[in-house]
Amino acid sequence: MTDKPTVAFAKFAAPKKGSVIVLAPEGGKFGEAARACDPADILPKVFAAADFSGKLAASVEALAPQGTDFDRLAAVGAGKTDALDEQAWLKIGGAASAAARNATEVTVVAEVAGAEASARDVALIALGIVLRSYTFDKYKTRKEENGTPKPADKAVKFTIQCADPAAAKKAFAEASAVGDGVLLARDLVNEPPNVLGPVEFAARAKELEELDVKVDILTEKEMKKLGMRALLGVAQGSVRPPRMAVMRWNGGKAKQKPVAFIGKGVVFDTGGISIKPAAGMEDMKGDMAGAATVVGLMHALAARKAKVNAVGIIGLVENMPDGNAQRPGDIVTSMSGQTIEIINTDAEGRLVLADLLWYCNEEFKPQFMVNLATLTGAILVALGNSHAGLFSNDDALAERLTAAGTVTGEKVWRMPMGKEYDKLIDTKNADMKNTGGRHAGSITAAQFLKRFVDSTPWAHLDVAGTAMASPSSEINQSWASGYGVRLLDRLVADHYER
Repeated sequence: MTDKPTVAFAKFAAPKKGSVIVLAPEGGKFGEAARACDPADILPKVFAAADFSGKLAASVEALAPQGTDFDRLAAVGAGKTDALDEQAWLKIGGAASAAARNATEVTVVAEVAGAEASARDVALIALGIVLRSYTFDKYKTRKEENGTPKPADKAVKFTIQCADPAAAKKAFAEASAVGDGVLLARDLVNEPPNVLGPVEFAARAKELEELDVKVDILTEKEMKKLGMRALLGVAQGSVRPPRMAVMRWNGGKAKQKPVAFIGKGVVFDTGGISIKPAAGMEDMKGDMAGAATVVGLMHALAARKAKVNAVGIIGLVENMPDGNAQRPGDIVTSMSGQTIEIINTDAEGRLVLADLLWYCNEEFKPQFMVNLATLTGAILVALGNSHAGLFSNDDALAERLTAAGTVTGEKVWRMPMGKEYDKLIDTKNADMKNTGGRHAGSITAAQFLKRFVDSTPWAHLDVAGTAMASPSSEINQSWASGYGVRLLDRLVADHYER
């Protein structure tokens, strides 16, 4: 796997070696530092030939002129200077990473004439570089043409020139902690299902103890004792035993109620007895993306020493069509005591979350609960890949999540809930059934979950369209996006740290 790039910060100065990337505002001119890198005015001529106007995240490359101390010169578009928000700076960093190509030493001149980059902006450029540089190729064997092994790719060294390197370095320390959480989430989702089962996933969560996160792993025996029959019903068809990981970061005041995040961790979903079509089933290794985000988020909060008490809970199961598998028509009793008629064994994620939500609420009495799950294909029909579906019983929490999504670019769209939809999951045989049928499938799934949260402020994020197989972007070229880590970290940072 390609090593994570290293990032350093320095004052503006003429580069001595390597590749140089300067920023070009749309329709504007270079600043002084950028002009110093282009003494022969090569780039303006290249702009005209390549029809390059400085559009955000666009790039153009020129051969380095003779007599200079660097081997390549490129420009990345910074777009309109009055629109340089957090997403724009991230995209600029991502475009700079792409423009670096196979270089080993790269200098990025973080100067935009007419819009001075703050330390925070420079840190976002660096974060964009790191996120875009991510690849998942650990299972590829590398060979040269002559058949000899190829050495692992070396990490690229980026030096970002800016006005205040010390402040940028400090800002990047926090941003990098969040970035590492995103990369961890991507790694987990990208892993093949034969490698990452419930036990192995739980072990990865346990590694957070290195960051002073307290992690408890509950086994099948312990979950049975708690009465988690909804979750265990999903797991009973697999030879791989289920696990639940409870992660606690105590960075706030001792008596502060925690904020809580719950993730669906179906490490592979065949659909069970209600088996899925074979085409595309390999993507169901990503049905644990909600749990991956929770682990990545807990990493981010702990790594940046967030001043908050936070709980992360993930339920890890595999949904298989074994002879011991759960059947359509079965009725299970959840931890809450509510009974559920199984109509479709492929509506399994909500069964896992039902017990997790109830456990979290009873055990920790949190300020709020946010759960994440690749829960329904219906949310893809409704929203595509650009927004996660947001369902909530609390307007203030929903508004804060929406605002965090707007800033980070990990967008959410609030969907309706109501009694009319709730009736669709009523059944004469039990307290509820686990699917309401074809219509309003994402909404009825949310109505199901709502029955397990009581009056606690709660939000459900359906990330089926955003966490895996989402379109490539300036900051992600991977199948797994790590969606939700930056969103939820921003939610915590803006409203819940003291």
